[in-house]
Amino acid sequence: MKVGVISDTHGLLRPEAVAALQGCERIIHAGDIGNAAVLEQLRAIAPLDVVRGNNDQDAQWANGIPDSLQLDLEGWPALLVHDIADVPGLLAAGTRLVITGHSHKPCIEWRGDCLYLNPGSAGRRRFQLPVTLALLEVQASALEPRLVPLLE
Repeated sequence: MKVGVISDTHGLLRPEAVAALQGCERIIHAGDIGNAAVLEQLRAIAPLDVVRGNNDQDAQWANGIPDSLQLDLEGWPALLVHDIADVPGLLAAGTRLVITGHSHKPCIEWRGDCLYLNPGSAGRRRFQLPVTLALLEVQASALEPRLVPLLE
């Protein structure tokens, strides 16, 4: 299964992001969405799992969006939360994938048998950080993540 992982759009869903997400069977947004239009555009591509980010907390359109989600991706137990600082209080035994955003810093890191994935920021560039999202190939025996740069 091909999963698109995006975060920190802050109201901007770039055409490059839409193109990169084509063919995904599922999309995960790790918060700081920015507005409901971003969610509508993503749902038009594939089923969407989403959490609120710190910048979405006071937005009326985001009231029904949870702060964290426990997911199952083809048998891989996963935690989705915006800020990695919240992970220790939410991490369930057996979790094999943790998806976060917030820092705008893309990261693919195995910690033991758990993959920590931050797709980076797909919205407006902050500082000198890259503008990225991630694609995740989910198979019964493997998780294969890769970062996708959206701007040169």
